[in-house]
Amino acid sequence: MGNRIEAGEFLRSRRARLTPEQIGIISGGRRRVPGLRREEVAMLAGTSSEYYARMERGDLAGVSAEVLDAVGRVLRLDEAETQYLHELARSAAPAAARRSVSARRPAPSGVRPSLQAFLDAITGAPAWVMNAQRDILATNTLGRALMAPLLADPANGGNNARFIFFSPASRTFYPDWESAADSTVASLRTAAGRNPHDTGLTNLIGELVTRSDSFRSRWSAHNVRLHRTGVKRIVHPDVGELDFIYEGLEIPDHPGWMIFAYTARAGSPTEERLRLLGSLAASTTQTPAPTSTREG
Repeated sequence: MGNRIEAGEFLRSRRARLTPEQIGIISGGRRRVPGLRREEVAMLAGTSSEYYARMERGDLAGVSAEVLDAVGRVLRLDEAETQYLHELARSAAPAAARRSVSARRPAPSGVRPSLQAFLDAITGAPAWVMNAQRDILATNTLGRALMAPLLADPANGGNNARFIFFSPASRTFYPDWESAADSTVASLRTAAGRNPHDTGLTNLIGELVTRSDSFRSRWSAHNVRLHRTGVKRIVHPDVGELDFIYEGLEIPDHPGWMIFAYTARAGSPTEERLRLLGSLAASTTQTPAPTSTREG
């Protein structure tokens, strides 16, 4: 989807979800459009109706940060949505201007040894590195054991989005599947707004839209989110149900990469089951391969 189409549809979807009463407008009579009118948004944002109509046509080139913030306040955008709107505007700028704001470096081919060593030093919690496309790039021992159902499935290539939308096993692994699916689509849309020219990301989204009705319906909602912290419930085939609190930390020199760490509450059944999972992973790693013997 082109940047202009996406920008216009995003703004219209945010406008349609608000009622006049929510922002203090007394509406009388029948309204021809759901939500706010364009001229109402323009008035409250301190800009002209013509200027805001241009924005909803997807023309964000040259729109100032102040106007974007004002529109965001009127539309009650959250932090992720406001950031997304700014990213769409940056992407609409001429190529030379985009390069002057931040020069894009080629994506690294792998995780550097020091980053892998950092993951390996985390011994009490599952941890992994994930890119904007939701590929798991590296794990520690517990992370590899926890995400084994995803990593062992050859159909998704270690990609969490493909696992969720293409693998029936994901609905058991993620018992709150609807929430996991919503979150994944919103994260991908956030990433696409940040870098609409990422070929790998564009190809993945095209594949998901083509092959999954569930993904396609969620993609059309234009929801975005920042994947920083939250709770996650997983049912692991070896140790059962696990309830985690997770943290996501951005890796500044690799835009789009994040380290995720999942922790259990002290004294909880999850903490005990996590220790069991670690023991199972260690025994699998340390057990030597069987050798053949001869009886004389």
